[in-house]
Amino acid sequence: MKARLFPSFCIAAGLALLLISAAHAQAPLSTIKFSEPANPGTLKIRVGHGDVRITGIKSDTGEITVKSDAQAVTSAPRKDGLRVITAASSYALSEKANVITLDATENWAQGRGGDFTITVPKSTSVIITSSWGGDISCSDLSGDVEIKGLNGEVKLTNLSGGALVETMNGEIKATILELHAGKPLSFTSMNGEVALNLPADIKANVRLRTQNGSILTDFDDKVLVTKTEAAAYTPKSGRRVTVVRKDNRTSDHSSNNATNEEIRAAIKEGVQAGAEAAREVAQAIREAAQAAREGAQAAREAEATANTNINVNISPMPPLPPLPPMTGGKIVSGTINGGGPDISIATMNGDVTLRKVESKK
Repeated sequence: MKARLFPSFCIAAGLALLLISAAHAQAPLSTIKFSEPANPGTLKIRVGHGDVRITGIKSDTGEITVKSDAQAVTSAPRKDGLRVITAASSYALSEKANVITLDATENWAQGRGGDFTITVPKSTSVIITSSWGGDISCSDLSGDVEIKGLNGEVKLTNLSGGALVETMNGEIKATILELHAGKPLSFTSMNGEVALNLPADIKANVRLRTQNGSILTDFDDKVLVTKTEAAAYTPKSGRRVTVVRKDNRTSDHSSNNATNEEIRAAIKEGVQAGAEAAREVAQAIREAAQAAREGAQAAREAEATANTNINVNISPMPPLPPLPPMTGGKIVSGTINGGGPDISIATMNGDVTLRKVESKK
């Protein structure tokens, strides 16, 4: 009996995978163009739930394509002549002044969202706000990237513009091809590892920080020259006491001749500040969850009165809670190949890893 059930299970699983693949293959495709295709444009995305995958391509038309299991709400009719006004899971797509906006937050309170696979001209700048959850990936872009999310992994591949990434819960993995003056990189995760791959010959200033984790690299110590600090503020004097190590030796325990007791007190406060920041993170998550529950309740009330003349307003999706300030922990600062554009990495819980890769030039 077991020998007969196992093949049947495999066949059922295979059919399920085929159906899922077919569903993705048949996902509706929407297109929209920048009004000034000769100039770099900006894509702004707001999503409540769902994964976002963006790929940069060579394009002279300024066209963006969006494939999603959600339906696009636009003024243009579908192939069958019908126009979508709203749907169980939908998104709005619009363009103005060379800025394309994709808004998929209408049905967030009902737990409905959608996954998005998007292609954009390589030079496009991308701004993404993921308010509840989902993984985000961007690849082959030379424009700037800004990502702010609550839950989910962020993966950046083959970028050559500036980057700002902030996430509450999730790993950040990035591979950078080039750095340019005036285009810094900044990666912050409250809970998650941050791993950055850089060309071996790149020039940069770095500042790396972790509260509960290690700072790791495979750059040679002659290429990546660093110093390590453990910094905090004492509650009585309010002045900063810094322990600095360079070449694995203690060089200066305090700029104001702080005593060992003051240093220990400063380190203790750093630990306490880290615990307080962790509590702030937990509180922000609880508040966001409460807002989601309230929005879902409003949605249910609206459905219950759908056949009446009573109007029930569904609360808009709440803004992302700001990340608490990083305090305590260890800070590693220094230069790669003599210095250049700024790279900043910080995480409260997780390792920070800096790896070198061979340049593709």
